[in-house]
Amino acid sequence: MGQRTVSRKSVVPETEHLTTSSSEMASCWSLFQTEIGWCGLQGRDETVERFLMGLPRRSDLLHLIESEAAVEGPVSANQIIETNWYPELQERLQDYFQGAQVEFRDVKLKLTKMTPFQARVIHALQQIGYGGQITYGELAEQAGSPRAARAVGTVMASNRIPILIPCHRVIASGGKLGGFSAPQGTSLKEHLLMLESRAQF
Repeated sequence: MGQRTVSRKSVVPETEHLTTSSSEMASCWSLFQTEIGWCGLQGRDETVERFLMGLPRRSDLLHLIESEAAVEGPVSANQIIETNWYPELQERLQDYFQGAQVEFRDVKLKLTKMTPFQARVIHALQQIGYGGQITYGELAEQAGSPRAARAVGTVMASNRIPILIPCHRVIASGGKLGGFSAPQGTSLKEHLLMLESRAQF
């Protein structure tokens, strides 16, 4: 299996942190550009809590972050820190979106408030490597609940860390794409699957 070499974009200077709390241990947002648009990583230390992707403008990404934060607490202007969090992962994501064969299974993820079923589904999905695909029904079976294909779809729709938890690799039966909750919808899902398919040759 070949691996495509890409010319990596440097992390743009505007990358910044948006803290969600004044606490020293608060998680932060790093904003950066990729081939598919503006993306945002949230986390602390080297543990990722959230990933947003594919926004056309930086302002759109900021608006989405602030909209989500409104549920948990406001993001204030004095909590913006111009520090570049987890640049190594940002570069890996930039490479991935340019077509490089990149795996993310080593990245630490913060997964909370999950039912045993959801945890089994996520664990099974993380075993699907680069370029692989699985149907909702097959994933349900691998998670030990063969009749729960629809419930698997619900777990995918609520995935807060796409790409690192590769929900784009889950498709409907008959080769149909199924849903995708990213801003660009199923067109982005199709793009990612094609990107991975091309990189293997």
